[in-house]
Formats: sequence, structure tokens, C-alpha cells
Amino acid sequence: MAAHANRPNYLAIWIWLLGLTLFGVGLSFVFGARTPVVVVFFLIAGAKALLVALHYMHLKFEPRLIYAIAIVPVLFVLGLILALFPDFVFHR
Repeated sequence: MAAHANRPNYLAIWIWLLGLTLFGVGLSFVFGARTPVVVVFFLIAGAKALLVALHYMHLKFEPRLIYAIAIVPVLFVLGLILALFPDFVFHR
């Protein structure tokens, strides 16, 4: 019975992923201000990525060193985005 304590409930995670996807698709039909919709799309995408990483990739059950290995590339990408943001916005 203890072996089942470390196994994620794949069906529940799949249902959450499906629900978030359907919510995103439904949100695409909302008319009006596009900026809040895009922000919600990115929040949904982040939540789905977190669900997949934690449960399907089993990061939830790994030691903390794995988190550091997974987070460092994300921080590099965010740093590059922030560094290049003025070029994208001002086209210099």
C-alpha cells in the first residue's frame, strides 16, 4: 500500500489538463480586451507545464537538486528575454 503513496493520480492530472485546455479554447472566443486574455493564456500554459513537470515527469518525488537543474535554464531564458526586450519593443 505504501508504494501507491508516491504514484500520481494520472487520470486526475489528465482531467485537469483537459479542463485547462478547454477553458483556454473557450477563452479564445471572448471578445473585447485582448491583453487580459493573453495573460490568462500564459497563466494556463504555466499551470499546465507545472502539472506535467511535477506529475508526469515525476519531479514532485525527486530530490531538490533536480529542481535546481530544471530551474537554472528557465532563469537563463528569462534573463535573455529581459535583456532583449528593449530591442524587440523599440526595434533598435
